[in-house]
Amino acid sequence: MKFQITALAMFASLGLSGLAAAQTPPAAPPAAPPVANDYSNPETWLCLPGRTSDACGVDLSATVVETDGKSDKITLQASPAPSNIDCFYVYPTVSTDPTPNSDMTIDEAERRVVAVQFARFRNVCRPFAPMYRQVTLSALRQYMTGQNPGASRELAYNDVKAAWDWYLANENKGRGVVLIGHSQGSGVIAELVKREIDGKPIQKQIVGVMPIGANVPVDEKGMFGSIPSCSARGQTGCLISYVSFSDSVPPAPTSRFGKVEGAGLHAACVNPAALGGGKGEPVSYHWNRPLTGSAPPVAWARDLAVDTPYVTTPGLLTTECVRSGEFSYLKVTTNADPADARTDTVPGDIVVFGKVDANWGLHLVDMNVAMGDLVDIVHQQAVAWKKSQ
Repeated sequence: MKFQITALAMFASLGLSGLAAAQTPPAAPPAAPPVANDYSNPETWLCLPGRTSDACGVDLSATVVETDGKSDKITLQASPAPSNIDCFYVYPTVSTDPTPNSDMTIDEAERRVVAVQFARFRNVCRPFAPMYRQVTLSALRQYMTGQNPGASRELAYNDVKAAWDWYLANENKGRGVVLIGHSQGSGVIAELVKREIDGKPIQKQIVGVMPIGANVPVDEKGMFGSIPSCSARGQTGCLISYVSFSDSVPPAPTSRFGKVEGAGLHAACVNPAALGGGKGEPVSYHWNRPLTGSAPPVAWARDLAVDTPYVTTPGLLTTECVRSGEFSYLKVTTNADPADARTDTVPGDIVVFGKVDANWGLHLVDMNVAMGDLVDIVHQQAVAWKKSQ
């Protein structure tokens, strides 16, 4: 079975769109200088430490689906005490606002994507997730049809930088911090690292950098500027980045994911399930809610109804970083077995006019295919950071 997303549903989805990395709009300044956001106002943040009713304060229960189709529920409660590090997250393209850049009102789209991609980190680090005036889905649709809505990527970046500056001045207090993003959010994170962190005094407090689902250029040694790619759990100050494709649908020649420009550079690919290289079986946390109101639920196993927000399927997937021509990406293989009662494919394919679009890969679920590993990596980094201090 295969979970498919129509082109219309892809644009309408409230939490898993993450599309901006594939279409880079030309920079266009806003008509008038925008008013700076006040990040001392808690309403400008999706997540802040100590809040139980914000976007990170969601039900994290999951159903474990085994090979025989049997299942069990697990719960994940908020940590009773803050970790010794923080996580700073920038979300992907999800805004359903009709304007080129979004407003600062928290809508269901932003809350949903936090639940899908970031809320599970709250047990291993203090969560910080600012709202920002991102390039919207509406603007992206116009760019993809040859129009120019005049969206400003610099406005989006400046908002995140302002949130980062407020965090450093008011909340960091010498703590370690992991930067996490997806798609458009990852592009902003990568730019923030280049402009404000790499080679600057604050770099000593960077525990990890995780710009997922974006083309992050690294050299043949895996270096993003002075930041190395992670090669072992417990390593701090390192990079984890990748774009994911199913083994059965590798990148099309026209795909913009998994390739970068520049001599001696390639798109970063670090396999969270095997940081030292090679294949690994990731700990996935799939989102078990419809992408749209009319989407049917995923059948994770025969005769099994799952009612938790998340699903994990031990041993169902294998991931491996591959280089193929100009592409560098995380290949995701489903270990299909006729004797296995579980689904043979994971949610995430984008289907346009009845056909899987090989340009997008598994972009919608980049983070989910290895969510358990990403959270554990941050936990191990927190342990190492505490020892180093």
